[in-house]
Amino acid sequence: MSLNVLVVDDSLFMRSLLTKIFTKSSKIDGITEAIDGQSAIDQYQKERPSLVTMDIDMPGMKGLDAAKKIMVINPKAKIVMVTSANKTEMRSEAEKIGSGGYITKPFDAERINEVINALA
Repeated sequence: MSLNVLVVDDSLFMRSLLTKIFTKSSKIDGITEAIDGQSAIDQYQKERPSLVTMDIDMPGMKGLDAAKKIMVINPKAKIVMVTSANKTEMRSEAEKIGSGGYITKPFDAERINEVINALA
């Protein structure tokens, strides 16, 4: 199974890191990037990726809000929330909206691959 991934993060470094990890996976067919919540929604509507990694804390529209809107577009969307804050309330909120996972920064390729395998 090949996955198309939308990587959403306001940090160029984090987008580049995730893209580099995804590029090495044989399960990833294509990668698109977005820099904030609104561009994530726009890219999701355009590309219809099979997996979204969504930073929670971004300027403008926050990741949880963007994820909620994507879930309205497609209730079966697979969204993995990515954050530097390992707060229980954020994790609970991510689970409530139907998030497919939760990754805490800093992360490594092994953790990302675990998520890919779980959702593939």
